[in-house]
Amino acid sequence: MDKLRDFLKSWPGRILLVLCLSPLALLGIESYFQGNVDPNQIAQVGEASVGLSEYQNAVNSRRSEILEQLDDASLLNEEVLHQQVLKGLIDRALLEQQAGKLGMTVSDETINRLLLQEDAFKDADGNFSNEQFSFFLRQRGMTKDQLFAEFRNQLSLDQLNASIVGTAIYPMKAVSQLIDLQLESRNVWLHRFDWRDYQQQVSISKADIQSYYDANKDSLKSNAMVDLAYIQLDPATIKIDEVTEEDIQRQYEAYKAETGVVDERQLSQILLTGAKAKERAESIKARLDQGEDFAKLAKESSDDPTGASGGAIGRFNPSVFGNDAAAVERALEGLSVGEVTAPIKTSFGYQIFKVTEDNSSQLPSMESMRAELIAKAQEYKRQETYADKVTAINDMAADGFSIEDIAQQENVSLKRLKDYRKENNTSVLAQPAVINQAFDEFVIQDQAVTSGIEVGSSTVWVQPSNYRPTKTLTLAVATAQITQILRQQKATDLALKDAKQVAAGIKTVADIGKQAVNFQNLGEITRQTTLLTEKERSLAFSEQAAANEVVALARKTEIGASVIVGDQISTESQSQLSDIERSQTAAIIRDNLGQDQLQDYLEYLRLVYKVDINEANMASAQGR
Repeated sequence: MDKLRDFLKSWPGRILLVLCLSPLALLGIESYFQGNVDPNQIAQVGEASVGLSEYQNAVNSRRSEILEQLDDASLLNEEVLHQQVLKGLIDRALLEQQAGKLGMTVSDETINRLLLQEDAFKDADGNFSNEQFSFFLRQRGMTKDQLFAEFRNQLSLDQLNASIVGTAIYPMKAVSQLIDLQLESRNVWLHRFDWRDYQQQVSISKADIQSYYDANKDSLKSNAMVDLAYIQLDPATIKIDEVTEEDIQRQYEAYKAETGVVDERQLSQILLTGAKAKERAESIKARLDQGEDFAKLAKESSDDPTGASGGAIGRFNPSVFGNDAAAVERALEGLSVGEVTAPIKTSFGYQIFKVTEDNSSQLPSMESMRAELIAKAQEYKRQETYADKVTAINDMAADGFSIEDIAQQENVSLKRLKDYRKENNTSVLAQPAVINQAFDEFVIQDQAVTSGIEVGSSTVWVQPSNYRPTKTLTLAVATAQITQILRQQKATDLALKDAKQVAAGIKTVADIGKQAVNFQNLGEITRQTTLLTEKERSLAFSEQAAANEVVALARKTEIGASVIVGDQISTESQSQLSDIERSQTAAIIRDNLGQDQLQDYLEYLRLVYKVDINEANMASAQGR
């Protein structure tokens, strides 16, 4: 399989998949079983039903799976998500009933055999463990009979699925032909005729416009639009207060907690209080510097009860010093065992500390990490301020404030988008989550400000107004659009006429230089070239050239018309795939053809079993 994966990453593999893969049936193997049928139905499928809670659970589960793969949650299209989940649940219900009708079932003996082979239920010796099996059931709140029922149902579905998907036939000869197509190459010359160069030669009459309008009236519809006012809050733009020493200290303590580092320094202190505390502290520090014993001086001079025992206060604990912790931390920084600090003014008085023991693991000093800690403190403040601001704006939106009032009160820039579209939206707020909120029925009706919508790293609030629903365009409104369509069509026809005249005059390579237009020599290309548009690529290999000649082909393309001249098509003599890889590729193709057959079979089942969707419950479940 590794070779197959490598193949699928290569250019012939990618092209093969693009050409052959069809959308897979979204049935999954997860169970969506409920203990009882939910009376709030989403859909009735034959004799079965899809319950509201079952549907919501499936939506939530699928949403979580998708969001794990998305960096930006606003890119999730909730409408498509709900449609896919509902289709999957209905498809499953159809297949379950058909499997029962066809008598596809699995015996208890078969289920027992499968459970005995399941590694999750085996003990250390590889034997089936009743204890582990019982624990599994308790975790899921199930009985053995319920588990067997789910297994039986799922295995019956697997049987039916295999009987449909496994019947697809795609012969090896066809696989080889398909792969060989991707290995074709030829020398190509190209000239493009741009339709815009012909538009001045085109005239559009009122009769032309009326005729087009009458024939295409149903497709000429306006786009649902609103005028959108919005504010956008980004953490990067949040102004924060200056970082304090306390903020830095908190980040340093957080760093130590994250890394599991514990400060094991043992300290002794001398505390001096009263009117002359500073002078006394300086005098004692001078005596310590001359070599006098710290414990002796603590017994003689310390105003703290710990002085009686030589000043010992145990392990350094910053929380004991409250707001003075940062100052004490700085004074102790870098001290070795036996060294003392200078007198430190704290809320207790003047204190002198001595490090008596240090069993700490290696820890970077706070000063050495200062730049990093400042950055962390700034980011923490920014995120904290941002979260508070998001909460405040959400509260104002819920209280009915207008977006103008919110922007003014929170000092956030108010922006506007005129003619904000529901379909084909290319604005700066084209994310599905924003569009869904902007066109929510209740939001439009109340012209309310939405709750915050996460867009990348920022949050957006929108307020729609001037809603214009989709409707068929009048002839007067559609005239400009129709005129442009007809002008491009007629100009393209003129471009194609010239392209065919040029193509008709080319039989050999020498004829290419005799034409009134200049050709671009693309050299040798394959079907995967990016030098040609999609339509040009299909044209480039559509016809073989005779020996010692070229073939000149003309066709309408995305930009007007193109003339493509090609010499003889050649195929690499030796395939890039081994026989095993060809067999594996054939299996992939057959499986996906089988999935197509499964979709056809499901369409047939929709004719056999009546499917009714409760639109009201669907709208409620989707928050509409």
